Formats: sequence, structure tokens, C-alpha cells
Amino acid sequence: MIRLGSLAAVGLQAISRIAQLVAVILVIATFNFVLVRAAPGDPAQVMAGQSGAADPKLLDDLRKEYGLDKPYLVQLASHLGRVIKLDLGYSYRQRRPVVDLILERLPATLLLTVTAFCLALLIGTTLGALAGLAAGSVLDTVFTVLSLVLYATPVFWLGLMLVLVFSVTLGWLPPFGYETINVQLSPLQHALDIVKHMIMPVTSLAAIYLAIYARLMRSSIIEVAQQDFIKTARAKGLSGPRIVVGHMLRNALVPVVTVAGMQAGALVGGAVVIETVFAWPGLGRLTFEALLQRDYPVLLGIFLILSIVVIALNLLTDLVYRLIDPRMTTGAA
Repeated sequence: MIRLGSLAAVGLQAISRIAQLVAVILVIATFNFVLVRAAPGDPAQVMAGQSGAADPKLLDDLRKEYGLDKPYLVQLASHLGRVIKLDLGYSYRQRRPVVDLILERLPATLLLTVTAFCLALLIGTTLGALAGLAAGSVLDTVFTVLSLVLYATPVFWLGLMLVLVFSVTLGWLPPFGYETINVQLSPLQHALDIVKHMIMPVTSLAAIYLAIYARLMRSSIIEVAQQDFIKTARAKGLSGPRIVVGHMLRNALVPVVTVAGMQAGALVGGAVVIETVFAWPGLGRLTFEALLQRDYPVLLGIFLILSIVVIALNLLTDLVYRLIDPRMTTGAA
């Protein structure tokens, strides 16, 4: 039977962890507020437009309507109060709830980033493992050179080159957007149309992370191959595939999973660039538009949601880490 003391300890630990997460989110929300407000520009002038920017009374009315005339600390306290209530406010520019704007754009961003992440992780670890197993060979040399070139290639430049070659020159792929509009398509044709629009953005976003995961996996495979337990497995007469699949890959994946979890935030940052280049209607493009329009509530709402996503991914990384790292499994047992 489970002791009441153990249940109480687990409960206290859970409460402590939740309190820590709430504190982290509030600190992040404060940092985001300070960072956004430090940007130059006046939202009231942007909302007034060119015709009303010269009217001081209109600007004062707009600042009063949206609370921009209040002291800085009062605005910060009001923002943190809304965060606690999970209220993201209203967009200055579109006069709509920020939650609605985010929910409209979120599916497109998830489709882009999750697909790019999965492809980068799958292809990168596979190529890295093959290169690590063939360390010192011609294949390994070619892989090293190509991965360095791919890693050094700017994301936006790669995206523009893909558009130039496959859209402008060859005409094989659509240059921008999420789907073809004003055209009646069957469900299957619509799905294929979205896939065609995804190819270049996903490739551009996944490229640099593919190179990172591949190089890390190669180094990890080479390091694991020199460990004593691998030598023992070989001495026992285990076959090469069994050693690789049963022992090497699981241990070699540990640093890759760690880095992949840490790169989640950077992946979202890359999505801002890619969505702008390809006019992809996701959160990245919404962030860029809100930045140009000085739409503080939209920026703060997006940053808050993305911060929570990154925290959740870090927790998920810890769980995956425990599943694949034999040392942590043994320690837990």
C-alpha cells in the first residue's frame, strides 16, 4: 500500500513545481513587457494613421482609451494581472481579442514548425548515425562538408534561393501562401495543395536544424562506440546491427534530445523569418505585422504563449530524457 506520507510528499512537490512555473511565467511576462515597451514608436500614432497623427487631441484620446497614458508601473501591474487571469487583451489595430487572432494563426505555425522539427530530427539523426558509423570514410568527409555548408547558410537566403529556383525559374512550386485561394478543390486535392505550399518553407526552416542534429549525432555515435559497454557487447559476440540498435543509438540520442528541446524557442524564431519570406499566415507573420504596427497586446500575447510552449517542451524533454537515458532509468528504479 502507498503511504499517506509519500502521497503528501508527491503533492507538495507538485504544488512547488506549479508555483515555480507560475513564477517563471510572471518573470517572463515582465521581461516581455519591458522589452516590447522599449521599442521605439507610439502605438497611438500608428492607430491614428497619417491623417490623424498630427491631431494632438486624437492621440490623447487613443492613449487614454487603451491605457497608454497611465504610469509605466501601473501598466505593468495591469498586464501581469491580465496574465494571471489568462486575459491577453484586445488588439490595438484590429480591435479584436488577441486570443482569437492567435488561434486563427496557430494551426499554420504548428503545421510548419512541427513538420520541420520532425523532419530535421528524423533525417538529421539518421544521417548523423550513418556518418558516425562510417567515421573517417569518404562518406563521412562528404557529410561533414555538406553539414557545415548547410549550417552556415542563412535561413532567409535559402528560402529566397528556393523560391528563385523552384518557383520563378522552374515553376514547380507555389512561391508563397498556405493554400491556393479562389479555387474549388476536393479534400484530397486541397491536402496536396497545402503540401506543395509547405515544401519550400519546411525545407528552409528544417535545413539548419537538420545540420545541427546530424553533426551532434555523428559526434555522439563516435563517442559511444568507444565506451566500455560497447566493447563488452562486441566481446560477447553480439551482431553489429544489434549493438547499434540496442545499445549505441539509445545512448547517442541523449545529447540530441537535450539540444532539440533547447532549440524549440530558436525554431519558433526561425519561423518568423520563414513565414515573412513565404507569406505564410502563421504566428511568425502575425508577430512581424504586430511589430510594424506597434500592436503591444498582440506582441505580448504571442510572446506569452510561445514562452509557455517552450516551458512545456522543456518538461517534455525531461520526460523523454528519462525514457532514453538508461542511467536515469536505473536511478529512478
